[in-house]
This record gives sequence, structure tokens and C-alpha cells, in this order.
Amino acid sequence: MSSHSRLPRFDPQQVPVVGIDSHLPAIPAPAQTPAALRQRFAQPPRHWQPEVVREPAFLDRPQAAAAVLVPIVLRPQPTVLLTQRSLHLSSHSGQVAFPGGRMDAEDASATAAALREAQEEIGLDPHWVEVLGSLPTYFTGSAYAVSPVVALVQPGCQLQANPQEVAEIFEVPLAFLLNPANHRRHVFDWQGVRREWFSMPYQSGDKNHYIWGATAGMLRNFYRFLQA
Repeated sequence: MSSHSRLPRFDPQQVPVVGIDSHLPAIPAPAQTPAALRQRFAQPPRHWQPEVVREPAFLDRPQAAAAVLVPIVLRPQPTVLLTQRSLHLSSHSGQVAFPGGRMDAEDASATAAALREAQEEIGLDPHWVEVLGSLPTYFTGSAYAVSPVVALVQPGCQLQANPQEVAEIFEVPLAFLLNPANHRRHVFDWQGVRREWFSMPYQSGDKNHYIWGATAGMLRNFYRFLQA
């Protein structure tokens, strides 16, 4: 079996919604302030559990270490900075993602990797960034062990998309992402493997940003971390 033979080929936006979690509480606004977020990472809850840890694998290769930056922009209403990946990329083209990628041998840590990748992909200089901490490792179906590094970002930062990797940089209100009424559940069977994921479609003007898969899974874990 070749390493790519089990790569799912489907349009995630065509997979039916099997549930919406509007019965779960949204994270209240006071818990989304910079001070509250700093406090939560400084003293994380002891017994909380991430909800999404490991996707069913569809590539037969060892896990590769990767890191992403979860950048919370300190606007009056905080936002999360996301990217739309370039269409010509070999993997996950056109998908919504956090800035990030595979760790290099020179990276001293996951945090260093996330900051380096964010600077390479969207021109985010680290001096605009205050790292709060990391969420649990997320194992993707494409065989990456991803460390999500959560950080606060000053709104005055200058950004420049690297066109080789990023088609668009956009922001989504943090309150939208931390409200489970916007978390949709999907189930899809592919070659005998049951795949489940969340989506968080965000409409901005005439643009629909379809947040799903690993990015949505890490955001769901962030919700659980703040809810615990």
C-alpha cells in the first residue's frame, strides 16, 4: 500500500452535519480577557481532558513533530488569526489553518518552531507575541504530532502573507469560536474507517471560511481547556 493510497478525497463541506453542540455553555466574556487567559495558563485546571486527541491515520509513516501558533489578537473584542492555505500546496491546499508546520532540527522547542513558522508564513515578528503556553499534542490523520502554542498578539503587528504558502490571512472573533453553538459535528466513513470531526463555518461578508478538521479540533480542545 502506498503512503498516499488511503488519503481521503472528499469535500468536507458536503458531509452532513450530525449534531450542533448548542446545549453546551459558551465561554463567558470575562474568561476571554488577556488577564483571564494568562491566569488560566499560569494555573491550568488539574484534571481537564482534551476532547480530540488522535485522528484515524491515513498515511503509513511515523509521526512527524509539528507546531502551530494559536494567535489571539488583542482587539477590543479578541480575535483568532487564521490562514487560508495556498491552493497549489501538495497537502491541505485551500484549507483553513493556524500558522505553523513541521519542526526543524534547529528549533529549540515547539514554541520556537511555531514562532518561526508564523514569521515565515505571515510575517509575524515575535516581538509582537506573548506566548501563554501550549495545549496537548494533537495527532493528525496525516501523521503529524502537532503542539498548539497559544499566544496573545498586539493588534498593531504588521503582517505579510507568504504567497507560496498562504492565500489569505483573516480573523475570527474568539467569542464565536468559544461558543459550542457554532461547533458542528460530522461523521464520514472512508474505506471502512469512521472519521469524525468538528467544523466551525464562519461567514464574514460574502466569504465563508470553513474551519474544520485538525484546526477545529484544536479549537475545541481550547474551549474544553477554558471550560474546565
